[in-house]
Parts: sequence; C-alpha cells; structure tokens
Amino acid sequence: MFGIFDSQQKKMRDNAANWLELASKVWNYRRDRLDAKDSDELVRRSGELRRLLKEGADAAKLKLGIESLENVLSRTGGSVYPKTSLAENVEFFLVAAIVIFGIRTYFVQPFKIPTNSMWPTYYGMTAENFPPGEPAPGLLGRVFRFAAYGAQRREAVAPRDGEVAILLRGDRTGLASSVVDGRSWLVLPTKLKEYTFYVDGAPATVRVPVDFSERDFNRVVFRTFFKDEQDFDQQWNKALQADQLERLSGSNGSIRFPVGRRVRAGDPIIRFDVMTGDQLFVDRVSYHFVRPTVGQGFVFRTDNIPDIERTFGAQYFIKRLVGTPGDTIEMREPRLFRNGAPITGSEAFELNANRVSPYLGYFNATRDDPRYSLLFKGESVTVPPGSYLALGDNSHDSFDGRYWGYVPAKDVIGRPLFIYYPFTRRWGTSK
Repeated sequence: MFGIFDSQQKKMRDNAANWLELASKVWNYRRDRLDAKDSDELVRRSGELRRLLKEGADAAKLKLGIESLENVLSRTGGSVYPKTSLAENVEFFLVAAIVIFGIRTYFVQPFKIPTNSMWPTYYGMTAENFPPGEPAPGLLGRVFRFAAYGAQRREAVAPRDGEVAILLRGDRTGLASSVVDGRSWLVLPTKLKEYTFYVDGAPATVRVPVDFSERDFNRVVFRTFFKDEQDFDQQWNKALQADQLERLSGSNGSIRFPVGRRVRAGDPIIRFDVMTGDQLFVDRVSYHFVRPTVGQGFVFRTDNIPDIERTFGAQYFIKRLVGTPGDTIEMREPRLFRNGAPITGSEAFELNANRVSPYLGYFNATRDDPRYSLLFKGESVTVPPGSYLALGDNSHDSFDGRYWGYVPAKDVIGRPLFIYYPFTRRWGTSK
C-alpha cells in the first residue's frame, strides 16, 4: 500500500522476484515444448538473477539481470508471457466473477426489497409526489437523489391542450393498468406496469416496475387531482350528471373519468419519483449450522410455493419468521399468539400488537377473499414438520403465509444482515 515510499533498491528487488516467479511458471508450464538450448538458457538466466538477489546486488545489476531474463522469456513464454492486455483483463474479470459468485452463493447475498409487505421495518419501492405546478428537484437534485436514494423520475406528459381524464377500474377501487414489455436500465428485458391518462381524448402513459405498489400510485394520482375524498366524490357526481363517464370496451369495464383539471400540451399530467426499495445483505451461512429463530427476518425461495410461483414466478421473498415446525399459531387481532402465548422474539411483534404508529397490527384472513388459506378468525394452525410460517410486518397489506401457506425448509436462504442502500435513516444493521 505504501510502496511509493520504498527505496529504488527495494523496488528493484521486488521486481526481480516477480520476474523469477514468472520464469518459474513458464518453465513448469512449457518445459516439455522447449528445445534444449532455450530450456538451458531459461534455467541459466533465472539462476543468475536469483544469485544477484541472494548476494544483495545493487539496483543497476539487478536491472541488467532482469533484462537478460526478459529476453529469454519473450522467446519461450508462449501464451504465459508476454500476455496481451485483453488476456490480462479477461483473466482479472473472470477471477473476480468467480470470487463474487462464490461469496454470493455460499456466504453473503445482496437482496432488494421489492414490495412494502415488511413496511415499516423494511421499505419496498415508494413514491414521492411532485404535483405539476409545485417545485420539483432540478437536474443536480435528481442526480443526487438517484445516487443517494435510487430515485427515478416518472411522469406522463400531455399530448395536447385539454381536460385530463383518468382510467379507473370498473369497481372504482383504483386505477386500471396493464402489464407491458419494457427495458430495465434501457437494456435488460423486463415487465412494466402501464397506466393511461387522456387529455381531450388523446392518451398519455406512464410506466412503473411491476412490483411498484398500486396503493402508492393511486395515492400519487389522488393527491395530484383532488383535495380530499369529498372533492373526488363531488367531481364524480358532476361527471355522472353530465354523462361524461365512459365505460371502455375491451378494458375489463374500465371507466374513463374526467377529473376537472386542464393542462397544456407538453406539461406534466402527473410527476413523481419512484424511490428504490431497501437493499440489504443476506447471511447465507448461519442456517446451515443453527435453526432459524422466531422473530428473525426470513429470506426464502418461492420455487416450491405454488401460489407464489404461479403469480410472481420463482424469486426470493422476505418476511418475518413466526412459526417453526410444531408451533401452534393463532391471530387475535391485532396480536399474534404462538403456542398459546403472545409471540415474542422481535420488536415488530410488540409494535404491531399495540398498533404503535405506523404499525397497524395483525389482521386475520377473511373468508370473503378466496385467496386466503390460513389464520382465519378463531382458528389456529400447527406448522408441519420440515416447514416454516412467515408473515409480513405490514399485515394489512402483505401477501404472506395467510395466502400461500408454509415455506419448505429446503428453500430457506438466510437472514438479513445489513441495509447498505439507500442512504436513509434505515441504513445499518437489519432488524
């Protein structure tokens, strides 16, 4: 590290040692292909340089010895010496890739929180709204926010002058969307969620990652166009009375709803930043030696959980471990019980049980939603052998074990260690 302070003599001795190591490599790799003359000269020149090192020769003599050995190596080195810069770079990156792959597979794996099922302990993607007409970060601010928080701007731009209309689902529970093909980082194929707005009948779209919360997007749109729920209802009734609500064919009954806001061509209709989810390191080693502990963050593969694999494909999930094999689990809103007693092992359990803001408590499965399968009101479950039960801290809005059941022990990956990005107050040791 501090080689710049070494003497010229020390630097030349180190250089000579490196050349001798290279000569040894050429000799061992290629001696069966060298003719007797070249082989003898390689051994002789190596011996002379080794002798100079042993005798403590000065830098000038060492330099001459190195040059003599280099002349022989240039003739006899083959693919070992001299190496092209391309070969050296390929070797470097190949070795680096092997090391990184090994660390990721067996020791520590980076993981990105995609959704807000573990909120507020871990954050998935969220939105920060900058309504048109209000200040928004400029270029430098956007660069800083991207570097520090992973913030990426999203906006829909008006194609012409006119009144804005949004596209609601037929049941008015949120905005209608479709899944389309797109690119991640402008290169990698991915799926995106697309929302459509209309200005005087002309469409304008905005795309977000598929995992981006519909609740967050609905909130952005609502806060952009309406003061409160009463304002929304008044505008709805006004459009209804004027016969301006249009149910679109071929869109699952979606309704085009004019919001009473006019824009000019080129102006943003909506504008917000998508903030990246927490990115953390996952310990892949511990669970090879000790059993997972109730209360820990819990990362697992979804390959063998049909209800997840069918909806999201094979990927990694993170929840909180609430039940190990043989445990009896019951949910009595807002508290969770394990083996007949209030569950312990994590601060999040107590915060949810007491509904300490922003924790909302635990919520039973409901038979009104056929997707639920476990933890209905008044019922308990016993975790079967070779399985675990995991729930989200954000029980009100979490796709967790209440829906898809148990996690096979063979699919457990590890526990979260450290949130390394973004640089927010959550940066640091995982909870």
